[in-house]
Amino acid sequence: MAVTVRRSIRLAAALALALGGSSLQAAPAKPAPAPDIPIPNIPYTKFTLKNGLTVLVHEDHKTPVVAINTWYHVGSKNEKPGKTGFAHLFEHLMFSGSDNFNKTYLNAMERIGATDLNGTTNTDRTNYFQNVPTSMLDYALFAESDRMGHLLGTVDQQKLDLQRGVVQNEKRQRENQPYGIAYELLVTNTYPAGHPYSWTVIGKMEDLDAASMTDVRDWFKTNYGPNNTVLVLSGDITPEEARRKVEQYYGAIPPGPPLAKHETWVAKRTGTHRTVAQDRVPQSRIYRTWNVPAAHTPEEVQLDLGAHILGGGKTSRLYKRLVYKDQLATSASASDSTSEIGGQFDVTLTARPGADVRKMEQAADEELRALLKNGPTAEELRLAKTSILAHYTRMIERVGGFGGKSDLLASCETYTGNPDCYKVYLQRIKDATPASVQKAMNDWLSDGDFVLQIDPYPTTLVATPSTLDRSKEPALGKPMSLKLPAMQKTTLSNGLKVVLAERHEAPVVNLQLLVDSGYASDAKDMPGVASLALRMLEEGTPTRQSLKISEELESLGATFNTGTNLDGATVSMNTLKATMPRALDLYADLVLHPAFPQNEFARLQQDRLAAIAREKSVPQLTAMRVLPGLLYGKDHVYAHPLTGSGTEAAVKRMTRADLAKYHATWFKPNNATLLVVGDTNLAEIKPLLEKAFASWKPGEVPKKVIAPVQAPAKSLVYLVDRPGALQSVIVGAQLAPPRNSPEAVPLEMVNDVFGGTFSSRINMNLREDKHWSYGVRSSLHPAIGQRPFMSVSPVQTDKTQDALKELVREYRDIAGGKPIGAAELKDALDNNTLGLPGRFETAGQLAGAYSTILQYGLPEDYYNTFTEKALSLTPAQANNLAARSFTPDHLVWVVVGDMSKVESGIRALNLGEVRKIDADGNPVQ
Repeated sequence: MAVTVRRSIRLAAALALALGGSSLQAAPAKPAPAPDIPIPNIPYTKFTLKNGLTVLVHEDHKTPVVAINTWYHVGSKNEKPGKTGFAHLFEHLMFSGSDNFNKTYLNAMERIGATDLNGTTNTDRTNYFQNVPTSMLDYALFAESDRMGHLLGTVDQQKLDLQRGVVQNEKRQRENQPYGIAYELLVTNTYPAGHPYSWTVIGKMEDLDAASMTDVRDWFKTNYGPNNTVLVLSGDITPEEARRKVEQYYGAIPPGPPLAKHETWVAKRTGTHRTVAQDRVPQSRIYRTWNVPAAHTPEEVQLDLGAHILGGGKTSRLYKRLVYKDQLATSASASDSTSEIGGQFDVTLTARPGADVRKMEQAADEELRALLKNGPTAEELRLAKTSILAHYTRMIERVGGFGGKSDLLASCETYTGNPDCYKVYLQRIKDATPASVQKAMNDWLSDGDFVLQIDPYPTTLVATPSTLDRSKEPALGKPMSLKLPAMQKTTLSNGLKVVLAERHEAPVVNLQLLVDSGYASDAKDMPGVASLALRMLEEGTPTRQSLKISEELESLGATFNTGTNLDGATVSMNTLKATMPRALDLYADLVLHPAFPQNEFARLQQDRLAAIAREKSVPQLTAMRVLPGLLYGKDHVYAHPLTGSGTEAAVKRMTRADLAKYHATWFKPNNATLLVVGDTNLAEIKPLLEKAFASWKPGEVPKKVIAPVQAPAKSLVYLVDRPGALQSVIVGAQLAPPRNSPEAVPLEMVNDVFGGTFSSRINMNLREDKHWSYGVRSSLHPAIGQRPFMSVSPVQTDKTQDALKELVREYRDIAGGKPIGAAELKDALDNNTLGLPGRFETAGQLAGAYSTILQYGLPEDYYNTFTEKALSLTPAQANNLAARSFTPDHLVWVVVGDMSKVESGIRALNLGEVRKIDADGNPVQ
């Protein structure tokens, strides 16, 4: 459950690439021809019930999963001053159960294996979405329709107070993050008083405190009728089945009353005003905002393209000038964020530590003025168009969740009445010219009437007589068989192992090189080398400059990413089928021939130092930095910060030679596996790979030694002071067996009972029962050696002692004090087995699963046999495993918070020796 700040799925920000650059000179290459990327098509059937519910159905039978996406056309803009935050508060209340489904919604959906499960609120709509196994569709539709038509009987003062507390903790958690105060300052200063966008989606604390039961009931009765709703069913279902089921579950719900709808109100502003505020952050940041036209207008397209050209990634003007050339900023971006009645164009600049902030702002303004004066070049516009079209091509891989096909159809229908509106948008993208982009930017970025219209209320909206017995829930389905594409294997002539999984539903191919290295390959005194070396792979080769690489990627509609974890490194490219051969040439060059140019290293070295400073300002990341050394001991290969960024001292000592040595040492074909997933086959891909990697030679590779670690004799408590923190972050950690342990699957089930899901013991305790936190979780971090097993609990400051006491009790309970019951275990088993098919929709998801098999040496049939192995677990076995696996008296606790307020309470618990450390893990006196 969450607040979404922006409505638009144009995703200007998501199109931004990772930061980087190179000064290597190469002969200018002839621009590649623009790929002809067709506009995606999402076939659908549309019908409307007599009560006004609009239904869209899209068939996609690749996995036995159906996405349910419900969009209520109500958001924070439908609130009134003094009663803000109601839309988001009600989003939470609708997860609390209904008259005939009186159970916590997330718990119930987890038990039937729902994935991509959540609800969000923004300025214009509230949506609820979940992907469910086809066999569970009736159950999910019963639940979803019951909270639409039969909610208020269960909403009492206790539930209101509980969810109000949860929302207030969500607000605290957001404001406790770096730059967390920015959003409220932005909306209150950019819109006039009374404008529907002049308050934040999450609302004001005082308004939430004042919300009454009458307010809540009136809000629901007004806004949550079927005639104000779009329902999308996408996936393993036919239109005929959908119509029958929707009529059965939704047809008898009465329509809501007539509704007032806001007309467009851009609130264009004149002049310039400034506000300066302070926050506990390591770097200055500037947000610059203009009010611009709304979504689904001709201007939106032009401004989206303009934002991409100005600040949409490494090829953008702001990046080239501020991050790459002048090095005044560590990030510089622009976005056109459009909502239903108006939009905002934003420029966000984060200053490099020590840089002249005013000079940074001036340089950004110069770039904007130059773009306004001369317009974009044809090449800039071509790259922007390709990026946006490629992004939409990838969207059709997924049936549900954010940015999937159901989301796109629901958005278009809700705001325009035309489910195909994305085609209009993309055609406008294709038709845009440099002159049209320049005009729109000058109209709205160079230096404000209310009309009320009353329309007749449609008299045809009626409820149909119900034949559904809501006193009985539909029978539950069973776990469905999982048939993943086979892992086809071959080996190139240089020894590189290749694994292919074919997936032909979307014209996309995902390449992922898995290199056995990781944080564990870093020297004890040089943590962060592996991740920085991977970060620099896109900073230039002997024949390609960094910025040209970004332009080439955009021109191919491809994305390039690198990653590092405890045990390995990954180099990934996602490319369109149409551009795969050319993309492979680029991919191989980046993998095999990184130049690690000195000037680019010096720039990224400063960026990494700034990133470490940012991590130290985020409480949870601070804990992740210090925890490994406390858990494994400072000499262990896993003792480096779990963020992978290293330490400031090590980064300052690094040279480009260290990175080049890392690459030369670990990047060998005999130390790597290339995983290919998507729209290709071995006959097609192997010759291309042989050619691309022909020059890569095998060689000797060092052996990592991952030593076993003993648990501490008694629990230890480490305190990290963060003055003024609104919350404390409590981490409880221990070690668990490796990822490939025979007990890995049952331990995941036990962890789900403890803290791995929304309905887990610790989350229900601290969030739902006591509402001290927005959410707490526990997780098993994957590793080849003993892996970190931790709970992470952000709690309000004044409840730190009480929360820590509750967590200690929960650890003791799971270890035997309160045995796992049959119902608890069944919920965990159902969540994991029923939800399994929903985790393999996209090429990226499938690659992630298969890379887990390959990296950690799991059986090839791991996921195909997962359900059988999980369901064989009995309560007795689960409790025996919990007793052996949880060590409540041998934990490492880390608490990050305002020690002037919480230290004495923590010490009073007498959990073990208490040690004060700084954000680097060093002792503090």
